[in-house]
Amino acid sequence: MTNAPAPLPLTSTLRASWRYWLDSETAPAGSPWLQVLWTALFACAVALAFTMIGFAATARTLADWMSLDSWRILYGRNLLVSGLIAFTIQGLFKLAFSIFGRARFAQATGWRRTLFFSGIALLGTAIGWPIGMSLIYGRLRVFSQMTSGQVVSLCVISLMVTVTISQFFSLRHKEMKARMRANEAQLRLLQGQMEPHFLFNTLANVISLIDADAPRAKHMLEALTDYLRASLHGLRHDDSTLDGELDLARRYLQLMQTRMGDRLRFEFEVDEALARALMMPLVLQPLIENAVKHGLEPQVDGGTVRVTAARVAIDGRDSLQVCIDDDGAGLAVAARRSRRTVAGGPDGNGVALANLRERLRARFGDTARLTLVERDAGAGTRACIVVPWQVRSAA
Repeated sequence: MTNAPAPLPLTSTLRASWRYWLDSETAPAGSPWLQVLWTALFACAVALAFTMIGFAATARTLADWMSLDSWRILYGRNLLVSGLIAFTIQGLFKLAFSIFGRARFAQATGWRRTLFFSGIALLGTAIGWPIGMSLIYGRLRVFSQMTSGQVVSLCVISLMVTVTISQFFSLRHKEMKARMRANEAQLRLLQGQMEPHFLFNTLANVISLIDADAPRAKHMLEALTDYLRASLHGLRHDDSTLDGELDLARRYLQLMQTRMGDRLRFEFEVDEALARALMMPLVLQPLIENAVKHGLEPQVDGGTVRVTAARVAIDGRDSLQVCIDDDGAGLAVAARRSRRTVAGGPDGNGVALANLRERLRARFGDTARLTLVERDAGAGTRACIVVPWQVRSAA
């Protein structure tokens, strides 16, 4: 079965790319050509706005408004100038980010942030506007023929355009930050719900062993203590790494081996180059828990859990894909099984996957996904998580 992920839906890609165009601090998404497209569409909208202003200032009669030639000439000129200004500003931002680093500007606040973004917009206007005017009139001497009042008026208009553009992007940035803070609050709530869910399911396994095999139940409880010692610290943080999540996955599988013995086998096939890739904490354990509990436990001979990871490209965006395969009973059999009752209550089936999907949506929006599919008929299940590619710095 292929490891290549399906591309994101077009609407999701466009939405993520649009967010990245509005706020460069969000995760890069989509093809670079989409950024060019959004800039071109923005220039078209600005040109239309100035064309409307131009007609409002000069048109005398309804016939003037209805003149297609006048619209074509005025809009064409405004589009040329707006396009040059927009793409000049975009180029200046890319140049600044490549020279000084995107992180430095992301950390800027208050007047420093306003000065940087307004300054880039003003510089782009100062460069793009004269070039556009010279292309329209065929020479730059047109500026020398302007009166001082016209020069002042054009400077004021340029400044107004710059302030308008800066305010637009500033408001969008504040709106996105507010949305991110709301998502982070939801994420912390969902992440906190994972701890009692995991503990309940694991302790339920210990309870089921107490009467049948007390020494093994004691050993499992000791293994659980070791696992919690390693995992609870990470649960209090927003980020983990692939290496850290794989270590917890190994500990969990070793914990389950104390119960299932040789019936449980596991394999990890992960390149060391992916070790520092950023992940959310406790995202693999629920999937591995499902593979063991619903896939392997019902089988007399048990089975194997196989964990793989790869850096993949989806719609032009680097992503991390982690898959958990099992050769267990499969989704159809698991769906027909009745929920177990342990210590007077249900074992929590279905809670972890729904919770995990909500956590991914709250953190990454449309750029992350969780898929659960049947492998070949009767050959088990594959669960895959895809998240945007990010790497924790060496520091």
